[in-house]
Amino acid sequence: MKTQLSVTFALAGLFLAAGCSQEPSPSATTTTSTPALTIDGSQFILNEEPSAAATVIEAREKSEDGQDVVLVGRIGGSVNPWIEGRAAFSIVDQSLKACSDIPGDECKKPWDYCCETHKLPASTAFVKFIDDDGRPLKADARELLSLKELQTVVVRGKAQRDEAGNLTVLASGLFVRETSTPTTDE
Repeated sequence: MKTQLSVTFALAGLFLAAGCSQEPSPSATTTTSTPALTIDGSQFILNEEPSAAATVIEAREKSEDGQDVVLVGRIGGSVNPWIEGRAAFSIVDQSLKACSDIPGDECKKPWDYCCETHKLPASTAFVKFIDDDGRPLKADARELLSLKELQTVVVRGKAQRDEAGNLTVLASGLFVRETSTPTTDE
């Protein structure tokens, strides 16, 4: 009898919990708002291009962890260079050719640099915009910063190196070059 009563109370508790979880709590409604609307991306947009920008390859070779860096590259490096829901993306050294730079190439996603895959590991950097606590901003970079694949960007921030030698830029500023040729294909 005790076991049957315990099972009944346990099931009742589960049903109550399930019923309660269907109602959004006040904190749940505030965290489900669109982050891009709550973060002002203009604070990261630079009005002038920073001088002395290194190429991605140079920055990968010479920058040290924690060092201030400025580098230039094109958004891309994979079929999806974006981190969904975060202000983060990859950039590629300008010396590499996107498929759209190759006459006659009809690649539908030229920003994946599929013709340059053997060079990509040493020619790519990751860009991540962070908050005051060092966490990635919870906003899509495409919306927050009005970015598209293959745009040429100059990024200012701090270098962060991992054990494998990969470079991430904890970005504090972004300049988009007008000479960029962003794609409209999806």
